[in-house]
Amino acid sequence: MRTGIITALAAFALATAASLAEYVYEGDWKREFDEISGVAVAPDTGYVYVVDRDLDRVQYFKPKGSLLGEWGSQGQKNGEFNYPEHVAVAQNGNVYVADAGNDRIQYFTASGSFVGKWGSPGGGKGEFRWPCGVAVAPNRNVYVTEYRNNRVQYFTSSGSVLGSWGREGTGPGEFNYPDGIAVSTTNSVYVAEYKNHRVQYFTLTGSRRGGWGSEGPAPGQFLNPMGIAVGPDGSVFVADSGNHRIQHFTADGTFIEEWGTQGEQKGEFNRPRNIALTKDGSRFYVGDSGNNRIQYFKYTEPAVWPTSFGRVKALFK
Repeated sequence: MRTGIITALAAFALATAASLAEYVYEGDWKREFDEISGVAVAPDTGYVYVVDRDLDRVQYFKPKGSLLGEWGSQGQKNGEFNYPEHVAVAQNGNVYVADAGNDRIQYFTASGSFVGKWGSPGGGKGEFRWPCGVAVAPNRNVYVTEYRNNRVQYFTSSGSVLGSWGREGTGPGEFNYPDGIAVSTTNSVYVAEYKNHRVQYFTLTGSRRGGWGSEGPAPGQFLNPMGIAVGPDGSVFVADSGNHRIQHFTADGTFIEEWGTQGEQKGEFNRPRNIALTKDGSRFYVGDSGNNRIQYFKYTEPAVWPTSFGRVKALFK
């Protein structure tokens, strides 16, 4: 009987500890942004890459907002963009950009030198109709959502097509405007669906593992979710754009917490489109598109734990 009580108290203590540690507003920066459509954090340097969709460029910054450089302009040549959407950074520092209006993926060095590209308009293998989300898996393969083909395609790091899944619909494994995509360290592929107001997740080859969400304002519901990110602990963060907030879930979709309401003050949002985490999960960045700014939040723990938590720990002495 005592063992059962201790086990229950231990579980309570861990839950309490998790609820006391939280992400809090740390800072923001405003540059000449025009419709922030993509945000990513480099796992090696911590630099923050931001896509300006309507200015057809990528800018990158130090972790607290000092500008390091930029590249891109409107066009179809190498290094030019036409309504670029999401961005992802690989372990080796290469930067992948979904060049949506040109129906292609382009990738660059960490400082923006053109490396390669793939894709052309269409619905066949390796073709795109408005590539939107892009993510790099731990095995370096690149995953891309297609807004208008309602599918996910995945490729080698240099663009050789490996496979695809999905079709238009509302059923399991179907999509209606898939947007953000993220791959966990445990090899689950998470997709945020703009029009189906939900998240689905899959194996690396597209077998469905589960999903959650419906249209609405309640915790666990969505209104046009767009960006999605996975922390090092496997938990999932979603930019719930139409509800002007960020939601946080366990790996299988259990609601944990949320941040934000509509507004312009610190910690408020106007159509947040993207979210990106540092490699260690100690900070997350939000592309606060309607406010033309980046906001960032830091993971904190209380300096002093409650005495009740100490009493629970005393049971194990």
